[in-house]
Amino acid sequence: MTDAEVLSVRDLRVSLKTLSGSAVAVRGVSFEVSRGETVGLVGESGCGKTLTALAASGLLPEGATISGGSVHLLGYDVTNSDSKAWRDLLGKHIAFVFQDPMAALNPVRTIGYQLMEAVLAHRNISRSAAWDKALELARRVKLPRAEALLNAYPHQLSGGMAQRVVIAIAIANDPNVLIADEPTTALDVSMQREILKLLKEIQRQTGMAIVIVSHDLAMIAEWTDRVLVMYAGHIVECQTTIDRLARIRHPYSRALLAVRPIRRPRYGPRPKLFEIGGAVPLPGEKFYGCAFAGRCAHEIERCKIDARELRTANQGKIACHLAIEAEAAE
Repeated sequence: MTDAEVLSVRDLRVSLKTLSGSAVAVRGVSFEVSRGETVGLVGESGCGKTLTALAASGLLPEGATISGGSVHLLGYDVTNSDSKAWRDLLGKHIAFVFQDPMAALNPVRTIGYQLMEAVLAHRNISRSAAWDKALELARRVKLPRAEALLNAYPHQLSGGMAQRVVIAIAIANDPNVLIADEPTTALDVSMQREILKLLKEIQRQTGMAIVIVSHDLAMIAEWTDRVLVMYAGHIVECQTTIDRLARIRHPYSRALLAVRPIRRPRYGPRPKLFEIGGAVPLPGEKFYGCAFAGRCAHEIERCKIDARELRTANQGKIACHLAIEAEAAE
């Protein structure tokens, strides 16, 4: 790791227990995240992005294990840390924002209690001081009527307010890395922007690194510095987003951009929604050549038998024969 890197994942493999044995769901993923950087991890459901994020946070569910590779946090190898060691790290150095805020919050505890609980997990302070810190956090994430809301229960909050509470809990101890799994999925468009603006504002204040997991490549392009596109447990493309994905070349990445719904024009026919045919290979499913072969509109015979590893191309990295050859020809 370099001095700037806070999270480094190398050749990560995650296996799942199934009725027929062990199935590899994440197949050798490598990436790093630096201080103050925002990285997007994008792909369809089942591509392995959430499992990668959970493995990097020590939060893998029962039945899922790291079967290869390593995770380094602030330079320390935490790959095989036990649950106690991860409890010491979670919240203090790395924090996780789950997809469903209502499921992440305790329904029988007040918002104030849950914020205090997060503060006291890593600080030896009085409950009175913890309450003051909870109020400060509520105001920091711009909860309306913050003082009154500390006495409210999760079911009394809107989806956007609940997501702000979950973010407040995550940043309670100023972590170095914040991983957000689909943080805007259940929110309307205007609230999505508010939550993403809030995360970026907190990042500017603290310098923390952010990893956003999403299926929406266009949204990721707007809010991150770099995007990693995942398919079938592999990273198939890595690009900077300084020019809003103008450099995107992998057929799967382009297909993800194409499936985003388009606003209906005032006049004329409704635009046809593009669809990626087929399905993502299942964890443990064996395939030869490119995993996207069979779904790709640009597939050639070579794709079925020869899988292209990530190669530097177009100022990024791409795992595609045609994209790399096209780059070389330019």
